[in-house]
Amino acid sequence: MEQAVISLYELNNLVRRVIANTFTQSFWIRAEMSDVRVAQNGHCYLEFIEKDSKNRNIIAKARGSIWANVFRLLKAYFESETGQAFSSGLKVLVQVSVEFHELYGYSLNVHNIDPTYTLGDQARNRALILKQLEEEGVLTLNKELELPTVTNRIAVISSPTAAGYEDFCNQLENNTDGFVFYAHLFPAIMQGERTEESIISALDRIYEHVDKFDAVIIIRGGGATSELSSFDSYLLAANCAQFPLPIITGIGHERDDTVLDIVAHTRAKTPTAVAEFLIKRIQSAAIVMYELQESIITSTNRKLTEETVFLNTLATHFSYIIKDNTKDQLNKINTFTERLKNATKRVIQEEKHRLTNKEQFLKLISPENILKKGYTLTIRNNKIVKSSLELKEGDTITNRFYDGDVVSEVK
Repeated sequence: MEQAVISLYELNNLVRRVIANTFTQSFWIRAEMSDVRVAQNGHCYLEFIEKDSKNRNIIAKARGSIWANVFRLLKAYFESETGQAFSSGLKVLVQVSVEFHELYGYSLNVHNIDPTYTLGDQARNRALILKQLEEEGVLTLNKELELPTVTNRIAVISSPTAAGYEDFCNQLENNTDGFVFYAHLFPAIMQGERTEESIISALDRIYEHVDKFDAVIIIRGGGATSELSSFDSYLLAANCAQFPLPIITGIGHERDDTVLDIVAHTRAKTPTAVAEFLIKRIQSAAIVMYELQESIITSTNRKLTEETVFLNTLATHFSYIIKDNTKDQLNKINTFTERLKNATKRVIQEEKHRLTNKEQFLKLISPENILKKGYTLTIRNNKIVKSSLELKEGDTITNRFYDGDVVSEVK
């Protein structure tokens, strides 16, 4: 009996009709996106894959497509809800229809996506990373480091062209107290797939000069919130957690903390907020030093006054005794007086030695010595200004440097 022969197109057309008639509804499927790419016409082409329970071997694969009019809306919605770029490697829950084309074969056409599934997967991934860091005993290591009160020698990891880095530098350089900061940039890529390795490389370069810095600043500004996934990296977090210098982050976002924020010593929202944090620490230290200086001066003056009054009282008392006693008594008094003089000399020498020590201490914290280190004092009406809130427009202020004064008007 002669068998019927059909063409490949006829066979594929038959398969297409069978699939179209069989799979008339859409399906919600869980899968991982791979090889995501967007064509010039706006269509998105990708592959959906599923791995085994150990997440090693691929056990299923299907070609997928998202037509331009759907992709434009779906991508914006997904990234807005998750704060994550629509890219390969994400686990997603998508609504698809099954299609078969005579030329292109089997594929899944995406109609919708559920961002909450991906958020849940991200949260699980973040929790697993934090659990692993805790089990390894490194989760809080960086937080346990002591941040110097005057933190002005800083290593900065940022993109040199980022607006956030420029804002950070301007904030430090133009601080109203005239504090001096020594900031050295270690350039890094702060968005995209190379973010993790680039920041780790910058940390390695800083480690070679670790004694020259008080802290490491990791800042990022101007990038999309959807590109923050790089900061939820185990490898990056482990490197930062175990770094020998305190790490301060300001990667410019309002959402929940990334893993990097959690392991860092201090987290600020933006690069500008990091600069403000550093300035306020030095302001607090300067106020404490000034108050200590005033306290020492007052205490020293009071002690000198008390000792002077005591010695004058002794001298007056003994002058009366000398006048009213006999020659024998005078001899005894003279002997006693001589002993008293010697004792007094010892007391005075001891007091001079104590005052010399205090004088040396006062010189160390004196305004002149502080000014020589690059700080300035802002004075109005012969009083030191401790806060910008004390000033108003039109006030005349004097900025005192170690080598002279400059008079300014507040604008």
